[in-house]
Amino acid sequence: MAHDTGSGAASGGPLFTWLARTVAVIGGATLAGLVLLVCAEVFMRAVLNDSLDVVEELAGYGVVLLTFFGASLALRRDALFRVEFLANTLPRKVLRTLTALFVCASIVACAILAWKCFGTVQSSFSRGKFAPTVLETPLWIPQLILPIGFALLVVFLVEKLLILARGPKETS
Repeated sequence: MAHDTGSGAASGGPLFTWLARTVAVIGGATLAGLVLLVCAEVFMRAVLNDSLDVVEELAGYGVVLLTFFGASLALRRDALFRVEFLANTLPRKVLRTLTALFVCASIVACAILAWKCFGTVQSSFSRGKFAPTVLETPLWIPQLILPIGFALLVVFLVEKLLILARGPKETS
């Protein structure tokens, strides 16, 4: 039986629920940090006629993180990759089969992308590459967001497959 996470999403178990909450907290903290940075930048420019010079770079990294973390949470809540007209017209068994095939194909695609992106991270790390910006951020740090993001998608896709394998919810 699926665990209720309080968010309307079925859960594959407590580990998945904990991971989703962790992703949500990190995403929320990132969003709050970005809002504070942008507000500070606006204040600096408007009042002090100066700039923090790092907001654009950090905002870019934050947006990428928020995109992946948001996509993984949306996937978990069935709010991503859902075609309603198919879901409402196909027989339940056919829909479950198509969903399982889509999830399996998505797991393969995301796993390959995570692996290839991690290769880019390793290359940047071993070569000691830095961003040509004020912060001179080692490139492997922001690049790490991509394989982590794809890995999160894989984890929540596996959870979706486990939930599908359990079968329809029992009504009591």
